[in-house]
Amino acid sequence: MHKNILITGVSRGLGRALVQPFIELGHTVVGCARSTDSVQQLSDSFDSPNQFDVVDISSDQSVEAWSKRVIEKIGPPDLILNNAGLINANNSLWEVPPEEFDRVIDVNLKGSFYVIRHFVPAMIDAGQGVIVNFSSGWGRSTSPDVGPYCTTKWGVEGMTGSLAQELPAGLVAVALNPGIINTEMLQTCFGEGASHYPAAEQWAKTAAPFLLELTSANNGQALTAP
Repeated sequence: MHKNILITGVSRGLGRALVQPFIELGHTVVGCARSTDSVQQLSDSFDSPNQFDVVDISSDQSVEAWSKRVIEKIGPPDLILNNAGLINANNSLWEVPPEEFDRVIDVNLKGSFYVIRHFVPAMIDAGQGVIVNFSSGWGRSTSPDVGPYCTTKWGVEGMTGSLAQELPAGLVAVALNPGIINTEMLQTCFGEGASHYPAAEQWAKTAAPFLLELTSANNGQALTAP
């Protein structure tokens, strides 16, 4: 069954790695990122009806405008992947600059809220859809030097649980821990040690089918990708 799949943060990492597997499986991907160059590269690589836009998900107005364009062109998403995220530079919490803390909160937590705020009403009207909010192992445990990131991912878990209780029948919300994947984000924390973990493209080959199989039975669950 064909699905319209919306992915935030498609310029790199897990979001970028998921684009091709979904398209190869016959689905339409709508994605966003802040990088104009990356969005153009994706637009050049994948034809319509796939659509990629420059969007700042930390801006409610930017997400609202994007949602109107997407819903008018292809309709409400069948699957939302709130993937876009930032991590702070390794630092003790009291040493984190306030503007850096703000950026992590604005993208990781408020960005997911803005996407939910502007896309989920159309999904409710359609009577179906799955919202996957990307969490982390650091949304269920903690480590030193990544306090802002842990704060946001624990917040994602709480927000998703509450959302799942509010959604009408036919809609699903889950928090997903993707596992430890060798991405640029992981490299900022682990350095060369990140190379010991699977590449994002390898991860996506199993993650994409897993995400497509989520059903109402999963609503409210805190899941981990295979």
